[in-house]
Amino acid sequence: MSFSVVALSALVLYSLCSIAYVYRWRGRTRWAGPTQYLRKAWPIFAPLNCILYMTTRPWARGPVTAAERMPNLALLRDNWQVIRDEALALQAGGAFEAAKAEGSAGSYDLGFRTFFKRGWSKFYLTWYGTTHRSARRTCPRTVALLNQIPEVKGAMFTVLPAGSELTLHADPLACSLRYHLGLRTPNADACLIEVDGVPISWRDGQDFIFDETYPHQARNDTGDSRLILMCDVARPLNVFGRVFNAGYRRLAAVTLVPNTAEDQRGFVSALFASLAPISARIRALKQTDVRRYKLIKHTVNAALLLVVMAGAYGLFELVEAATDALI
Repeated sequence: MSFSVVALSALVLYSLCSIAYVYRWRGRTRWAGPTQYLRKAWPIFAPLNCILYMTTRPWARGPVTAAERMPNLALLRDNWQVIRDEALALQAGGAFEAAKAEGSAGSYDLGFRTFFKRGWSKFYLTWYGTTHRSARRTCPRTVALLNQIPEVKGAMFTVLPAGSELTLHADPLACSLRYHLGLRTPNADACLIEVDGVPISWRDGQDFIFDETYPHQARNDTGDSRLILMCDVARPLNVFGRVFNAGYRRLAAVTLVPNTAEDQRGFVSALFASLAPISARIRALKQTDVRRYKLIKHTVNAALLLVVMAGAYGLFELVEAATDALI
């Protein structure tokens, strides 16, 4: 049996074990079933994420972490009113709604698009190496603060309207942890996020960190909207994890989404925007021809899986050929 076959078999076995681990054993919250897991938790990334779970510093492995464990974030907490004022000015000017309006530059957001129908909205500030031009123009003081903190890899303002909710889900990439800082909140227990069963309510000027790859959900059962600063911060890793993550977090960088036409767009974001009309027509089949919709969906998913496996096999073949040449 060739090296390529053995390596590919080992990769498939590891991938299946990783997917099963995240579904059945990681954390306390369980998915309702495999279908919900497939739809809400991006299991295709589990094999890569598990490498980072194994290399995360012990103090950061739980679902929720005190923000004080990252001292540099105190700069944001100490200046929360400055940040709040710029965010409120954006909100008053309609920037959040404009960024998610159908057909706008910011509406084609692969990572957060499903939240828009729940009323949730956002305005990007920075994203994995890029500062949005629209943010520099409208939120210069917030951007200046963010740029002083090397742990911050991405940042945005987000709004959760009164009476809205985000159902149980898990984010795809474990290359970071998620930081929340309350800016204008209801200051009530009825406005909260629950991370792997741990409830946390937002309060003005208060912050916390959580692992967004744990199942989590949010709701605002009050009469006031919730405005926060949300950041991706560097996951605390050992040396091996940092080396691996240096490449892995580039996946996040290519999902760069603009707020307005003046901002840059990442490769994956641009691809998603170009395919959006086709995707919309396919989704419309759910209402008119469910069987055809499922056939197309499963065919596309199978084709993508085959492409990934073929790429992995080709890589192993190259490694084997190079090894043979050296020997």
